[in-house]
Amino acid sequence: MDILKPRNEDECIEIVKWAVSEEQPLEIMSGGTKRKLGRPVEAATLVDISALAGISLYEPDELVMTAGPGTSLVDIEKALQENDQELAFEPADYGPLFGKTPGATTIGGILAGNISGPRRLKAGAARDHFLGARAVSGRGELFKAGGRVVKNVTGYDLCKVLAGSWGTLAIMTETTIKVLPAGQKIFTVLVSDLADKDAATAMAKALGSTFEVSGAAHIPAGLTPGSGTDKSDMAVTALRVEGIGPSVEYRASGLVELLANERECQIIKTTDSQKFWRNVRDCSYFTQNTNRPLWRISVAPTDGPDIVAAVRSRADISAFYDWAGGLVWMEFGSDPAGDGGAAIVREAVNATGGHATLIRAEDDIRAGVEVFHPQDPVLAGVTARLKNSFDPENILNPGRMYGGV
Repeated sequence: MDILKPRNEDECIEIVKWAVSEEQPLEIMSGGTKRKLGRPVEAATLVDISALAGISLYEPDELVMTAGPGTSLVDIEKALQENDQELAFEPADYGPLFGKTPGATTIGGILAGNISGPRRLKAGAARDHFLGARAVSGRGELFKAGGRVVKNVTGYDLCKVLAGSWGTLAIMTETTIKVLPAGQKIFTVLVSDLADKDAATAMAKALGSTFEVSGAAHIPAGLTPGSGTDKSDMAVTALRVEGIGPSVEYRASGLVELLANERECQIIKTTDSQKFWRNVRDCSYFTQNTNRPLWRISVAPTDGPDIVAAVRSRADISAFYDWAGGLVWMEFGSDPAGDGGAAIVREAVNATGGHATLIRAEDDIRAGVEVFHPQDPVLAGVTARLKNSFDPENILNPGRMYGGV
């Protein structure tokens, strides 16, 4: 495969114009940690934009940062931590899920995939914090979307369109994101030994309270993070509260009182809480066997346990729940049908509603099944028209999300 590595925006424009003139599709990559997520790209030329890196603007008082798409998440988080700030949507590092070294994830990949962590249920998705971008379309034309303040949108909010497009619409050359103050303290209430359905009920109860829960996850018994620490000998349901010290202490105590009748509760404090939620955020429970099919299933929180039970009745799986049960991570221990579990998972999801994405599988499986959730004809038509508007020659990451698009 030919590899092109543009050093600046002008070179990105030149590469795309060349690709259009030569009818040469391009695969777009930044850090490369999620290159195996999606269908195999139908291109012989790789464009590596990792050189478009660095923080060009950071105004802590204005809660805004501008950085090149190749800027590592580690560098961004380091700059934010020095000012007691954070990316509130809690972006995950999926690299280890694919056998990559931790810390290689870039902000461009995070935004292109709309990758959001446990705090999504309170703070929103990555696209909600994506303020502005400069990008090169599949026509080889530079365009600007959004700006450097929160309320700046007139007409179409193109940042919302680019987020989650997986590089199929444009090559981002600059990104602007909203940042927020980090909590002074982070406490997590752990409820022990709940069954999946009971955990969903407990998480719903906590979220419906006045205690401002910023994370709710359920880890069934036996799951161990890839680091080999914090082995869960029994199921644990975790509820996180963050903010100013006295408020966090009061709310954590309130959650313990609220859930006292469920099971034994304990409170872990900031350092241990950060470690626990980092494992949830990065899906560290499924980094030990990177050849196993892995699914990310978004459903109504009360439906998650039913989907897991339905799939488990037909296959060897492990699963845990984030977003108060609305996000199910599911790993197959074996793949008897040779489709990464696609038929079983989609049947279970279609019975309740929701959508499922095949995060990890071998190339031949990803080429043969729908990786992203199948679209109905109306939505598929919108997707095709959107792709045609940005990339009429189908130059950028062709086929990564859907065949022929």
